Amino acid sequence: MIVNFEDMMAGGMAAGNGVAPAPADSISGFDKGMKTLESMSLDDLINRLVSGLVDFAIHLAIAILVFYVGKFIITKIYNITSSVFIRRRIDRSLATFVLSLIRIVLYFILVITVVGILGIETSSFLALFASAGVAVGLALSGTLQNFAGGVLILLLKPYKIGDYIEAQGYSGIVKEIQIFSTIINTPDNKQIIIPNGGLSTSSINNYSKEEYRRVDWSVSIAYGDDVDVAKAAILDMLRSDDRIVVKYVEDDRKMRADRKELEETSDNDDAEPEAAVEPVEKKSWIKRVFNSRKKVTVISDRIEAEHAKTLEMLPKADRSPFVALGVLNSSSIDITVRAWTRSEFYWGVFYEMNERFYKELPEKGLHFPFPQMDVHLNHINS
Repeated sequence: MIVNFEDMMAGGMAAGNGVAPAPADSISGFDKGMKTLESMSLDDLINRLVSGLVDFAIHLAIAILVFYVGKFIITKIYNITSSVFIRRRIDRSLATFVLSLIRIVLYFILVITVVGILGIETSSFLALFASAGVAVGLALSGTLQNFAGGVLILLLKPYKIGDYIEAQGYSGIVKEIQIFSTIINTPDNKQIIIPNGGLSTSSINNYSKEEYRRVDWSVSIAYGDDVDVAKAAILDMLRSDDRIVVKYVEDDRKMRADRKELEETSDNDDAEPEAAVEPVEKKSWIKRVFNSRKKVTVISDRIEAEHAKTLEMLPKADRSPFVALGVLNSSSIDITVRAWTRSEFYWGVFYEMNERFYKELPEKGLHFPFPQMDVHLNHINS
């Protein structure tokens, strides 16, 4: 009597894998298996066991080979992606997250493949992971919102490390952008941790985003002082400071770039030239394929170039220093003063000009008023 041993073992595995049939079916299947074993000769039983062990050993060897080959491929993919992120200067936090996600997903696929090669049913594993993912998603809904906000911030870049921002009632310098939160330091060096979920859906005031900013003052002089003298004196002070834009921002930017290039050229002339030439490392064709820069312009670079051309076609805005009589107050004449400077010079220009106004305007015969009230007394003869 020839009995299919695999069917008998499949019935036993189904009972052991948690696929629980009815109790009567289990008992009848067990009895049937025992009867089959009793009816088999010792040689047939040994042949069946040896055949099963050999088959399992072959599948185990294939699974080990697939695991190490897959591990090698995952390492190569990880290294290639990492080199692309470094070459493209992707943000460190986003690069770390994406690389970790790639590694976890690829290893999960590899483990499922190896388990399938060993003959274990993988549908139950997939169902278990799917249900666990739904449960974790419901339990961590707020955390996942912060996670999604962090990904959006790292991709869209409304601010970067080193920017001075104001958001969620706090203002300070961005020290670190993490996946779940953003860390800023206030001017008095307090560390504030703000969840990314609120930052990605609310308004953010980024003081460092623009290259140039306008500085505003309100200078008060007394009634009776010469307004023209005050305006001329203030304009002379503003024009004497080379940090302030003379007329156009574009001209100021070009002037500073030329000055910086001239300084770098003079520094290079003073430095000694290097005599030794390092040998060029010969790269394999695989490295040349993955590491060489593309000669064709990237789409993003083309968009940036077109945007720059569009900006050049726009008329230049006049950013000359502005001084005018602003308000006639009850005790003073308020003069409105505006000037443009680079963002990194903003506070220096603001405070230094305040000091110069206070020291130099009185030298021109001008006075700073203070609230006062005239009282007239009428003497009445009795």
